Amino acid sequence: MPLFDQLYNFARWLTQNTEEAEDLVQETYVKALKGFSSFRLGTNFRAWMYRILRNTFLTSRTGLRVTMTVPLDPEQDEAELAVENETPETILMKHSDSQLVISAIDGLPVHYREALLLCEMEEMSYQEIAETLSIPVGTVMSRLSRARHALRAHLGELQVDETRMEIARGTNYGM
Repeated sequence: MPLFDQLYNFARWLTQNTEEAEDLVQETYVKALKGFSSFRLGTNFRAWMYRILRNTFLTSRTGLRVTMTVPLDPEQDEAELAVENETPETILMKHSDSQLVISAIDGLPVHYREALLLCEMEEMSYQEIAETLSIPVGTVMSRLSRARHALRAHLGELQVDETRMEIARGTNYGM
């Protein structure tokens, strides 16, 4: 199926739930097949599919309020492989940093998160994002700017809090 992996990844980020993402992608393909006659040849098929997925996601939510859940067990299929020059400590630090970024992205409002993910993860152009989200290009740029600013602010706060905790514990020997 065309774009399956990309649509699933985007759905996974939007829903923050594996089973819900699978259902969302399945429903997206069903709607796309039913409404394929409305697709205009010569237009952007990828943007059309993403728009169906996004609209399906938005209509499946009550007032777009997403409940934030944190899995108790990390997914087993996301195991990291160690490289010779990496130590367990460096792997832990990288995993910790990526978890901080993921949780910061998950904490963004949906309209910021979807614009950021389409740009950074799916590598869509501003024009493609605008078509996908049915918003002007200027709004795409504004949402991306605000999302990036919110991420920087959130990650900066975490860094400050972590440094304060290290100082309080007396483990920050470099200070």
